[in-house]
Amino acid sequence: MSFCGVFPYLVSPVASDGTIMKGVLADLADHLIEAGVHGLTPLGSTGEFAYLSQKQRNEIVDTVIKATRGRVPVIAGVASTSTSDAVAQTRHMIDAGADGILAILEAYFPVNDAGVETYFTEIANAADGKPVVLYTNPQFQRSDLSLPVIERLSHIENIRYIKDASTNTGRLLSIIERTKGRMEVFAASAHIPACVMLIGGVGWMAGPACIIPKQSIALFEAAQKGDWDKAMELQRPLWRVNEIFAKYSIAGCIKAALDLQGFKVGNPIAPQSPLGKEARDEIAAVLREVGALD
Repeated sequence: MSFCGVFPYLVSPVASDGTIMKGVLADLADHLIEAGVHGLTPLGSTGEFAYLSQKQRNEIVDTVIKATRGRVPVIAGVASTSTSDAVAQTRHMIDAGADGILAILEAYFPVNDAGVETYFTEIANAADGKPVVLYTNPQFQRSDLSLPVIERLSHIENIRYIKDASTNTGRLLSIIERTKGRMEVFAASAHIPACVMLIGGVGWMAGPACIIPKQSIALFEAAQKGDWDKAMELQRPLWRVNEIFAKYSIAGCIKAALDLQGFKVGNPIAPQSPLGKEARDEIAAVLREVGALD
């Protein structure tokens, strides 16, 4: 199975008592699939994975897989501070029916290159041949993937993709050149997706696609056709969405935006705070600008 296109990082709708709001999550998955997205990714950064218990994580992935009904691939997030726990998570997600794994390294103490490489290698080995997407976001992570480690990991058969949220588009070009087609690159919210696809990226994995799916797909399709004038025409207004997320917390922004669109996904998980009226009004104005709110 090959992955390309628009893969929204799903929010995790959690009630104040910790219950997963499965109906809302299933409705959101249906909405995004009907809008034409190419896959769904629960438990990315927008999914607030760091604030969830393993039971909650499992319920979220199980709910998304059930709601998807095989219509699009589901890439389930796996994140841990320990290799053994990451391996156990991976096995559960694959057994539950996930089509791929989004692999994230959490770290309290710094981890050297050898430890980082072993962590992701063991996840790949546990994925039963299913594709693995490496996810690196140095803004939030204590240990990052260096270019030499990425290059070595690209030789593992099922580590086939990377989403690098370093904000450094030149680093993405280095990854593309070093991995020579063994590893494909997805754009992150921190990059301009049109530019990433121009240099060889295969799509966009990001939280904003939850609230602007049709606009994101139109941008991807223009890039696929090589119509870069059209792609940039679509990209310019969409960058306002990223600007507003940079101003406020990403999970809080996307949950507030979805609420404005009619999806009662709840507040960001405590101790994060919900956004106030001023922020919500600003988000609503941006959504109207890009045609994502009636």
